[in-house]
Amino acid sequence: MTAELFTESADLEQIRRPLTPEEADKLPRVHRLLLGYYGQPKARELWDPLTQLIYSLLSARTKTPVSHQVMRDLERAFHAGPGNWEPVRDASVADIERAIAIVTFPEVKAPQLKQTLQGITARYGSLTLDFLAKYKTVKIRSWLEQFPGVGSKTSGAVVNFSTLRRRALCVDSHHLRVAQRLCLVPRADAATTEERLMRLVPETWDAAMLDEHHSLVKLHAQTLCTFAEPKCEGCPLLKICPTGERNVSELKLVG
Repeated sequence: MTAELFTESADLEQIRRPLTPEEADKLPRVHRLLLGYYGQPKARELWDPLTQLIYSLLSARTKTPVSHQVMRDLERAFHAGPGNWEPVRDASVADIERAIAIVTFPEVKAPQLKQTLQGITARYGSLTLDFLAKYKTVKIRSWLEQFPGVGSKTSGAVVNFSTLRRRALCVDSHHLRVAQRLCLVPRADAATTEERLMRLVPETWDAAMLDEHHSLVKLHAQTLCTFAEPKCEGCPLLKICPTGERNVSELKLVG
């Protein structure tokens, strides 16, 4: 996970250039406004890296309550859980698919989950990711992304949300939408967007602060900055959002 992997030469020039005071305050300002509007997010329960990986694989394009329910379903169906995911690894794809039926695309996620759990076992010798704690974040993410269904969003979630607690941004579809509408960085895929956003992250922000920031941005995307009908007029970010200002102006013209 290096800048060279995700950015063009023009972007690299930007990365080398020191931030202006205005650029340096971009993310902190968004954070302050969202924090003032929504309040402090609930503290996350930190899971071990493997449990977080399983959750992140299954939760893609699936609502949070459903994702938590499917983890309970998986544990109950195979008498599995943190520290004991071998029964899921050893189950048939058909049985896994039945257990995770309520998620989006279970027919895709079931074989991906089994292959990933088998792959971890084959490469490390046992089914755990605790050993990753001794490696640098870049190496951890590269190692995780070799498995089916694991991209930058999932690897970011594992290193930031789990007990590994590393500096990273989980740029899911919600975070990507808000960042693009705010024009914080040029439009790009999730991996490139994370690379660009991380350049704007203050050095004083630790892993917990990055988690808090992501939680606020995700909540905002689910509450006001929705995909189909963003509620721009009541948005706390309206004054710093080119997309919102344009949408509100168009509404006034129509009215």
